[in-house]
Amino acid sequence: MTTMPETTPETTVPETVPETTETGAPPALTGPPPLAPPPLGPPALDSRLTVSRWFLLTGAGVLAVFLIALGATLLALVQAQDARQTLVDAVDPAALHTLRVATAVQAQEGAIRGFGLTGEQQYLDAYRKGVSDERAAKDDIGRLVPRLPHGYGVRGQILALTEATDAWRRDYAEPVVARTLDRGPGSLADLARPNLQRFAAVKTALDRQQAALGRLHDTARERLYSAWTTIYAAIAVLGGAMVLALVVCALIVRRAVVGPIARLTRQVREVAAGDFDHELGVTRPAELWELSGHIDGMRRRIMAEWQSSVEARQQLADQAEELRRSNRELEQFAYVASHDLQEPLRKVASFTQMLEQRYADRLDDRARQYIGFAVDGARRMQLLINDLLDFSRVGRVGGEQEEMDSGDALAAALRNLDARLTDTGATVTHDDLPRVLGNRTMLTQLFQNLVGNALKFRSEEPPRVHIGVRRDGDMWEFSCADNGIGVEPKYADRIFLIFQRLHSRDVYPGTGIGLALCRKIVEYHGGRIWLDTGGDAGATFRWTLPALGDPDE
Repeated sequence: MTTMPETTPETTVPETVPETTETGAPPALTGPPPLAPPPLGPPALDSRLTVSRWFLLTGAGVLAVFLIALGATLLALVQAQDARQTLVDAVDPAALHTLRVATAVQAQEGAIRGFGLTGEQQYLDAYRKGVSDERAAKDDIGRLVPRLPHGYGVRGQILALTEATDAWRRDYAEPVVARTLDRGPGSLADLARPNLQRFAAVKTALDRQQAALGRLHDTARERLYSAWTTIYAAIAVLGGAMVLALVVCALIVRRAVVGPIARLTRQVREVAAGDFDHELGVTRPAELWELSGHIDGMRRRIMAEWQSSVEARQQLADQAEELRRSNRELEQFAYVASHDLQEPLRKVASFTQMLEQRYADRLDDRARQYIGFAVDGARRMQLLINDLLDFSRVGRVGGEQEEMDSGDALAAALRNLDARLTDTGATVTHDDLPRVLGNRTMLTQLFQNLVGNALKFRSEEPPRVHIGVRRDGDMWEFSCADNGIGVEPKYADRIFLIFQRLHSRDVYPGTGIGLALCRKIVEYHGGRIWLDTGGDAGATFRWTLPALGDPDE
């Protein structure tokens, strides 16, 4: 058994949502939704250098200059160290020991002459001490010889000096000592010539050795000065390389970073100022070139989507204007229907009844039946027009909402149904109904339609109707349960469509607008209505209305 609200059987309407919304809002755009544009990919890279490569190349150049200068510095330090060691540790000591040799030879010559003339022992001791000093100095020079550089003749000069001093002592000093010890002091005239010859050779050897050591000293000093000059130059090159690196880095930052960022900033500022057709782009470096490409791609996408949104808004505006025009026409139609159409229907009904009364004796049963059909059709047409007017006026005329007691709306609905409640012997119970924000007339009509449906589609037992309510978050969930014939679950959505009926008019009269009007009233108040298909018997309709205050109140 199924309960069907007030719907008509003659008109079958497809189960589609009407194009015009119940609150006059424009419908959604027709057609498939636009596809989202694909994500932007990175632009193809070319020969542009990135900032990191700029700095890498600069750093490589500076590092090469630094390494060259560092190598030159290290080489100069080695040369300076070698020159210093040659000069300080070998040449200068050798010159000093050569001077000792010269002093010792001079002391020997004077001492041997004094010993030969006087025979005094002190002169002989002085001579022997001079020989000892000469040999000690030569030994010191001999130890320094391996450390002296080759190619300056120092080693040969030292050997020549040794041979000259040995020849002087052999040909002059030793003979003087031997004759003085044997014969005593005396004239040395016979040995004067060998003395002059040999001692002149000694002086010549000493002069040559000192000259060679002097040349070696000058060469080592020049090498030392040259090494320090090279060190100073390398340090200057290092400093210049550091300064050049700083300058090049500053130029790179200015040319490859600061300048392009400034240009990109100006371009973005122009776009932000309203010049949306201004293209964005910098040529270098590669990172900013790629970034500007992405930004310009986003700009183009935004422009394309903005154009689409402008067109969509224009289309919505056109549709809204069309809806406003259609609504004005509907309001005009409602006015005409409520006045111009009602009057002809009343005349049809009244004159048809007058025809039956005046010519009753001349009419047969078939004619009287036809007249009854005409009167019934006119009355049903009047009822249908009134219901359509009520449906179209929801949210248009007198739709102001206020804080009210939903129990008062139920009470008003039960007063309107008092006669039917008495005739059917129905019992209506309810929970404590809350205060809601709504329209009193509409909520009264909502309760009246739902309770009226329960009375119409009743079973053999006396109707029992219960209006329940419970809090569900920020909504009140109402319910209207009866013990009638019920509704099959497969018709749960169809019954809320206008003019949809499950029973013929001969069985259950009505226009088929009742539940459609209930849904429109509930949705106008911000809720929703549905059929609870989980019950065992009867029909249970549930709907929600926004609650006042917090859920804990």
